[in-house]
Amino acid sequence: MCALLFALITWQVAVHGPLRALDERLGRAAERSAVPSTAAHFFADLGNVSVALPVLSLALVCAAWRGRAWRPPLAAALAMAAVPALVVPLKGAIARPGPPLMRSGAHDGFFPSGHAATAAVAYGAAALLLLGRPRWPATLGLALLNAGVGLGLVRCGYHWPLDVAGAWCLSGAVLWCLGRVLPSPGSAQGSDGRRADQDRQAGAGNQGHPSRKTDPGPRADSAG
Repeated sequence: MCALLFALITWQVAVHGPLRALDERLGRAAERSAVPSTAAHFFADLGNVSVALPVLSLALVCAAWRGRAWRPPLAAALAMAAVPALVVPLKGAIARPGPPLMRSGAHDGFFPSGHAATAAVAYGAAALLLLGRPRWPATLGLALLNAGVGLGLVRCGYHWPLDVAGAWCLSGAVLWCLGRVLPSPGSAQGSDGRRADQDRQAGAGNQGHPSRKTDPGPRADSAG
Protein backbone atom coordinates (compact mmCIF):
# COMPACT_ATOMS: atom_id res chain seq x y z
CA MET A 1 0.00 0.00 0.00
CA CYS A 2 2.79 2.43 0.88
CA ALA A 3 4.56 1.69 -2.39
CA LEU A 4 1.38 2.27 -4.41
CA LEU A 5 0.65 5.56 -2.67
CA PHE A 6 4.23 6.67 -3.17
CA ALA A 7 4.05 5.83 -6.87
CA LEU A 8 0.81 7.83 -7.23
CA ILE A 9 2.17 10.87 -5.40
CA THR A 10 5.45 10.76 -7.31
CA TRP A 11 3.60 10.58 -10.62
CA GLN A 12 1.44 13.60 -9.77
CA VAL A 13 4.43 15.64 -8.63
CA ALA A 14 6.54 14.73 -11.65
CA VAL A 15 3.88 15.49 -14.29
CA HIS A 16 2.54 18.64 -12.58
CA GLY A 17 -0.81 16.97 -12.09
CA PRO A 18 -3.89 18.41 -10.37
CA LEU A 19 -2.86 16.89 -7.06
CA ARG A 20 0.36 18.92 -7.18
CA ALA A 21 -1.56 22.16 -7.86
CA LEU A 22 -3.85 21.47 -4.90
CA ASP A 23 -0.80 20.60 -2.80
CA GLU A 24 0.86 23.94 -3.46
CA ARG A 25 -2.30 25.88 -2.59
CA LEU A 26 -2.56 23.92 0.63
CA GLY A 27 1.11 24.58 1.40
CA ARG A 28 0.74 28.34 0.98
CA ALA A 29 -2.31 28.30 3.25
CA ALA A 30 -0.42 26.31 5.90
CA GLU A 31 2.38 28.88 5.94
CA ARG A 32 -0.16 31.55 6.87
CA SER A 33 -1.92 29.36 9.44
CA ALA A 34 -2.24 30.06 13.15
CA VAL A 35 0.17 27.26 14.14
CA PRO A 36 2.75 28.89 16.44
CA SER A 37 6.07 29.39 14.66
CA THR A 38 8.09 28.34 17.70
CA ALA A 39 6.31 24.98 17.99
CA ALA A 40 6.56 24.46 14.23
CA HIS A 41 10.32 25.00 14.23
CA PHE A 42 10.72 22.70 17.26
CA PHE A 43 8.95 19.79 15.56
CA ALA A 44 10.62 20.44 12.22
CA ASP A 45 14.01 20.21 13.93
CA LEU A 46 13.16 16.70 15.15
CA GLY A 47 13.73 15.59 11.57
CA ASN A 48 17.32 16.82 11.58
CA VAL A 49 19.98 14.13 11.36
CA SER A 50 21.70 15.69 14.39
CA VAL A 51 18.60 14.94 16.49
CA ALA A 52 17.17 11.73 15.04
CA LEU A 53 20.40 9.78 14.60
CA PRO A 54 21.51 10.01 18.27
CA VAL A 55 18.08 8.71 19.31
CA LEU A 56 18.39 5.75 16.95
CA SER A 57 22.02 5.15 17.98
CA LEU A 58 20.98 4.93 21.63
CA ALA A 59 18.27 2.45 20.69
CA LEU A 60 20.80 0.38 18.73
CA VAL A 61 23.11 0.19 21.76
CA CYS A 62 20.27 -0.68 24.14
CA ALA A 63 18.92 -3.37 21.83
CA ALA A 64 22.35 -4.92 21.33
CA TRP A 65 23.05 -4.94 25.07
CA ARG A 66 19.63 -6.21 26.07
CA GLY A 67 19.24 -8.83 23.37
CA ARG A 68 22.91 -9.85 23.15
CA ALA A 69 22.45 -10.16 19.37
CA TRP A 70 23.89 -8.04 16.59
CA ARG A 71 21.47 -8.80 13.76
CA PRO A 72 18.49 -6.63 14.82
CA PRO A 73 20.60 -3.48 15.44
CA LEU A 74 22.40 -4.05 12.15
CA ALA A 75 19.09 -4.35 10.29
CA ALA A 76 17.86 -1.09 11.85
CA ALA A 77 21.10 0.68 10.93
CA LEU A 78 20.77 -0.52 7.33
CA ALA A 79 17.18 0.73 7.25
CA MET A 80 18.39 4.16 8.32
CA ALA A 81 21.14 4.08 5.70
CA ALA A 82 18.50 3.33 3.07
CA VAL A 83 16.91 6.76 3.64
CA PRO A 84 19.58 8.90 1.94
CA ALA A 85 20.23 6.13 -0.58
CA LEU A 86 16.61 6.42 -1.72
CA VAL A 87 15.80 10.08 -1.07
CA VAL A 88 18.82 11.76 -2.67
CA PRO A 89 18.46 10.16 -6.13
CA LEU A 90 14.71 10.80 -6.11
CA LYS A 91 15.21 14.45 -5.27
CA GLY A 92 17.67 14.82 -8.12
CA ALA A 93 15.47 12.98 -10.61
CA ILE A 94 12.24 14.86 -9.85
CA ALA A 95 13.87 18.23 -9.08
CA ARG A 96 10.76 19.76 -7.57
CA PRO A 97 11.19 23.42 -6.55
CA GLY A 98 10.59 24.17 -2.91
CA PRO A 99 8.14 26.61 -1.33
CA PRO A 100 8.73 30.37 -1.84
CA LEU A 101 10.86 30.59 1.29
CA MET A 102 13.29 28.03 -0.14
CA ARG A 103 13.44 29.34 -3.72
CA SER A 104 16.68 31.19 -3.01
CA GLY A 105 18.43 27.90 -2.24
CA ALA A 106 21.21 26.50 -4.38
CA HIS A 107 19.23 23.48 -5.60
CA ASP A 108 15.85 22.20 -6.65
CA GLY A 109 14.89 18.89 -5.21
CA PHE A 110 12.41 18.89 -2.35
CA PHE A 111 10.46 15.71 -3.07
CA PRO A 112 10.47 13.58 -1.00
CA SER A 113 11.33 15.32 2.25
CA GLY A 114 14.55 14.01 3.75
CA HIS A 115 13.69 15.43 7.17
CA ALA A 116 10.31 13.68 7.27
CA ALA A 117 11.83 10.38 6.10
CA THR A 118 14.67 10.63 8.62
CA ALA A 119 12.26 11.20 11.50
CA ALA A 120 9.89 8.42 10.46
CA VAL A 121 12.56 5.77 9.97
CA ALA A 122 14.78 6.73 12.92
CA TYR A 123 12.02 6.89 15.51
CA GLY A 124 10.09 4.02 13.97
CA ALA A 125 13.14 1.75 13.89
CA ALA A 126 13.94 2.66 17.50
CA ALA A 127 10.42 1.65 18.54
CA LEU A 128 10.61 -1.64 16.64
CA LEU A 129 13.94 -2.47 18.26
CA LEU A 130 12.94 -1.64 21.82
CA LEU A 131 9.24 -2.54 21.83
CA GLY A 132 8.99 -5.30 19.25
CA ARG A 133 5.57 -4.72 17.68
CA PRO A 134 4.52 -1.47 19.41
CA ARG A 135 1.06 -1.47 20.99
CA TRP A 136 -1.45 1.21 20.09
CA PRO A 137 -0.30 3.85 22.63
CA ALA A 138 3.25 3.75 21.26
CA THR A 139 1.98 3.62 17.69
CA LEU A 140 -0.26 6.62 18.32
CA GLY A 141 2.63 8.50 19.91
CA LEU A 142 4.84 7.81 16.89
CA ALA A 143 2.08 8.93 14.53
CA LEU A 144 1.56 12.18 16.43
CA LEU A 145 5.30 12.81 16.57
CA ASN A 146 5.71 12.38 12.83
CA ALA A 147 2.58 14.42 12.17
CA GLY A 148 4.17 17.21 14.20
CA VAL A 149 7.37 16.96 12.18
CA GLY A 150 5.45 17.08 8.91
CA LEU A 151 3.26 19.98 9.99
CA GLY A 152 6.30 21.87 11.23
CA LEU A 153 8.12 21.41 7.91
CA VAL A 154 5.12 22.73 5.95
CA ARG A 155 4.30 25.55 8.39
CA CYS A 156 7.90 26.78 8.34
CA GLY A 157 7.89 26.80 4.54
CA TYR A 158 10.58 24.15 4.19
CA HIS A 159 8.47 21.64 2.20
CA TRP A 160 5.20 21.17 0.38
CA PRO A 161 2.67 18.79 1.98
CA LEU A 162 3.17 16.15 -0.72
CA ASP A 163 6.91 16.20 -0.04
CA VAL A 164 6.10 15.06 3.47
CA ALA A 165 3.41 12.58 2.40
CA GLY A 166 5.75 11.00 -0.12
CA ALA A 167 8.44 10.66 2.54
CA TRP A 168 5.99 8.95 4.87
CA CYS A 169 5.01 6.43 2.18
CA LEU A 170 8.65 5.69 1.42
CA SER A 171 9.46 5.35 5.12
CA GLY A 172 6.49 3.06 5.65
CA ALA A 173 7.86 0.69 3.03
CA VAL A 174 11.31 0.75 4.65
CA LEU A 175 9.88 0.10 8.13
CA TRP A 176 7.70 -2.71 6.77
CA CYS A 177 10.81 -4.40 5.40
CA LEU A 178 12.59 -3.88 8.72
CA GLY A 179 9.69 -5.40 10.63
CA ARG A 180 9.83 -8.46 8.41
CA VAL A 181 13.46 -9.21 9.28
CA LEU A 182 13.37 -8.38 12.98
CA PRO A 183 12.64 -11.19 15.45
CA SER A 184 9.05 -11.62 16.55
CA PRO A 185 8.14 -10.34 20.05
CA GLY A 186 8.32 -13.88 21.42
CA SER A 187 11.94 -14.15 20.28
CA ALA A 188 13.04 -10.56 20.81
CA GLN A 189 16.36 -11.56 22.22
CA GLY A 190 17.32 -13.43 19.08
CA SER A 191 18.68 -16.92 18.79
CA ASP A 192 22.20 -15.88 19.78
CA GLY A 193 21.00 -14.22 22.98
CA ARG A 194 18.74 -17.14 23.95
CA ARG A 195 21.49 -19.65 23.37
CA ALA A 196 23.89 -17.69 25.57
CA ASP A 197 21.26 -17.38 28.33
CA GLN A 198 20.53 -21.10 28.22
CA ASP A 199 24.22 -21.94 28.48
CA ARG A 200 24.64 -19.69 31.51
CA GLN A 201 21.56 -21.08 33.22
CA ALA A 202 22.73 -24.64 32.63
CA GLY A 203 26.13 -23.82 34.09
CA ALA A 204 24.59 -22.21 37.17
CA GLY A 205 22.30 -25.20 37.69
CA ASN A 206 25.21 -27.63 37.60
CA GLN A 207 27.13 -25.58 40.18
CA GLY A 208 24.17 -25.19 42.53
CA HIS A 209 23.04 -28.80 42.39
CA PRO A 210 26.00 -31.19 42.15
CA SER A 211 25.19 -34.65 40.99
CA ARG A 212 24.64 -37.18 43.71
CA LYS A 213 25.30 -40.89 43.55
CA THR A 214 22.46 -43.13 44.65
CA ASP A 215 23.33 -45.24 47.68
CA PRO A 216 22.47 -48.83 46.83
CA GLY A 217 22.17 -49.70 50.51
CA PRO A 218 23.80 -52.60 52.38
CA ARG A 219 24.35 -55.68 50.36
CA ALA A 220 22.80 -58.91 51.52
CA ASP A 221 25.22 -61.35 53.13
CA SER A 222 25.77 -64.06 50.60
CA ALA A 223 26.59 -66.52 53.38
CA GLY A 224 23.39 -65.80 55.30
